[in-house]
Amino acid sequence: MIESTVPARMRARRRAAPLRLVAQALRVRQWTKNLLLFAGLLFAAKLGDGTRWGEAWLAFAAYSAASSAAYLVNDVHDAERDRMHPVKRHRPVASERLSARSALGLAAVLAALALGAAAALGVGALGYLAGFLVLQLAYSFRLKQLVGLDVLTIAALFTIRAAAGAEAVRVRVSPWLLACTALLALFLALAKRRGELGLREEDRRAVLARYSVRTVDRLLVVVAVSTVAAYSAYAVTARNSLEMAVTIPFVVLAIGRYLVLVHRHGLGEEPEEILLTDVPILLAIGSWAVTAGLVLTLT
Repeated sequence: MIESTVPARMRARRRAAPLRLVAQALRVRQWTKNLLLFAGLLFAAKLGDGTRWGEAWLAFAAYSAASSAAYLVNDVHDAERDRMHPVKRHRPVASERLSARSALGLAAVLAALALGAAAALGVGALGYLAGFLVLQLAYSFRLKQLVGLDVLTIAALFTIRAAAGAEAVRVRVSPWLLACTALLALFLALAKRRGELGLREEDRRAVLARYSVRTVDRLLVVVAVSTVAAYSAYAVTARNSLEMAVTIPFVVLAIGRYLVLVHRHGLGEEPEEILLTDVPILLAIGSWAVTAGLVLTLT
């Protein structure tokens, strides 16, 4: 009985290994960034519209596929450099567990699927996704090497997600909300650079040679304050009422906590790790989501 089950377990492990490898190569955990595509649905208070939920999920799937395609191309492009990095050397392409040819083939399939899904949502949605892919590739091949433009490009990619989410479900998005999205993404990108400055010099990306801890720290504070200001402007103007203002403290708490983690503990290099594991930030985000949902639904 035991003998018959052992081979079955071994076969299950062998089947699971390639799946884990692919999930790692696609950076599935980073798909959380694409949850921003639901912002238009939330802030337009269309949570009870089943059709729009379907469109939002299709947009999420499209941007997740597009993001993974861009990550695969980036990993092939940076494979030699990644092999010198203490963490990135374990990526499937850098470690040669996934060949460059297979990675590029998978990227092409994912990009085609993403464009097809976006086309089903309309010409506007297709245009946003095409722009997203072009900007992602430009970042991988050139823009990430240019000081200032590297973090601004990251902010632009998040802003495209927010605008594309609204386009997918055919709702108007507040300019203040887009500004807040861009500033928050810029804040996270600067925090990432701040975390990377703590690495050994030989492990840093080239653009970090033109950054300094002092400058990044100053920019972080300025962008953090600007983010709170932009969100506050949205909260008190978007619905011609002040009810959303009750969500402002949660934004302040989350950003303040993130600043503490970056300054005192040197974190920030992996934003998704902080956003998915830090309990105070998760509580602040969860409280904001529940409160904002109630306000938008009941007012």
